[in-house]
Amino acid sequence: MTDFYSPGFTATEEQHEYWMKQAIEEARKAEAIGEVPIGAVVVHGHEIIGRGHNLRETTHDSTAHAEILAIREASDKLGAWRLLDCRLYVTLEPCPMCAGAIVQCRLPAVIYGTADPKAGCAGTLMNLLQEPRFNHRTEVISGVLQEECSTMLSQFFRRLRG
Repeated sequence: MTDFYSPGFTATEEQHEYWMKQAIEEARKAEAIGEVPIGAVVVHGHEIIGRGHNLRETTHDSTAHAEILAIREASDKLGAWRLLDCRLYVTLEPCPMCAGAIVQCRLPAVIYGTADPKAGCAGTLMNLLQEPRFNHRTEVISGVLQEECSTMLSQFFRRLRG
């Protein structure tokens, strides 16, 4: 296995599940503070260089999505806005804003847990990550630990509705 993401890199299902579990841990941090449980990690080689969990309610910031926060931390760690040799693992399919940020930072791969029927832009409502008119396209792998990611969200909203 190579130490970075490249078009020839192929992670095993077990490796994808390992990193998705790290994103799920981030989602649990969000849930613990009353946020919608969505988590993300940016992986460079075999190391997490960016972590994020939903903080919209806490920060009163509509851009405080897990992916955005993980991308910011990864960029700070690398000292670069391009995340060319990285992978993003996120528990929920990216929304239009996050998909735009993913394209802008040139992430080569996004691996997500469960689809978002209301805002998913990695294939559900549209696929901004592979839009041929953009100058960058991102590989998309969906359904990694889908049931665990989906159940966490469903249970959260069920509790909210009481």
